[in-house]
Amino acid sequence: MNLHWLGRLLRGVRAGDRHSVANHPALNGVPETISLESAWFLNGGYMPLRSAGIGVGENISPPFIWKGIPAEAVELAIIMEDLDAPLPRPFVHMIACGISPDSTGMAEGTLADGTRDVYFGKSTVGAQGYMGPRPVPGHGPHRYVFYILALNRHTKFQSPPKLKEFLKDVTGTVLAYGHLVGTYERS
Repeated sequence: MNLHWLGRLLRGVRAGDRHSVANHPALNGVPETISLESAWFLNGGYMPLRSAGIGVGENISPPFIWKGIPAEAVELAIIMEDLDAPLPRPFVHMIACGISPDSTGMAEGTLADGTRDVYFGKSTVGAQGYMGPRPVPGHGPHRYVFYILALNRHTKFQSPPKLKEFLKDVTGTVLAYGHLVGTYERS
């Protein structure tokens, strides 16, 4: 099915930053002192096809390196959201938690569902693990923001949380955060 007409029709409809993770109360007053980088793309740069979602690319999570994790951190979490989805709120692609604060990064493909020592929340559509970019064709470039959060306690959930539940639970426990933006477009 050709979705280019839908992408062009919805081109001006974008979730935007208003409801992004960065604007959630969980990050109010939290310093952005963690540096998050990927060997696959620069901040604001184009993400490679291999990182694009199922049916578009290989759906392989990018490699990451980070610096500036506070010494008192006991867990790290990474969240990925699409700020330009044609929805009222950003589309959540991934919530990953349980990451050791002693680590300095993750290899490519590490954020797949089933990875040892990483626990996943639910995406907007209920999936777990990395879901790469799959914007509507013709909608224009989308910004995919990866947030890294350093937490002062371990997260505990009875079942994989959606973003709202996850952020509510970590409010008051985030010591520092950082972000990295990748872009992707399907013409």
